[in-house]
Amino acid sequence: MDKIDNPNPRHPVVVDAALMERGWKLQDRYQLSFWDSLIVAAAKTTLCGFVLTEDLQDGQELDGVEVVNPFLRGPAAAL
Repeated sequence: MDKIDNPNPRHPVVVDAALMERGWKLQDRYQLSFWDSLIVAAAKTTLCGFVLTEDLQDGQELDGVEVVNPFLRGPAAAL
């Protein structure tokens, strides 16, 4: 039997002082909730081009990260 590598590797982001600072700046700049600002900050830190969420405005760009509502359009639209 061949070895099967994990087809969906996860790259957790460490919540450190730098990420918190970036989150606070995003929170102030875009009037986001604290938790949404941390999600966007983590996405930006890991060079993600978009986040899938229904909690933010579809198509909005937040510091270079595009918001995609998966119920309105698929993630392929952001690629």
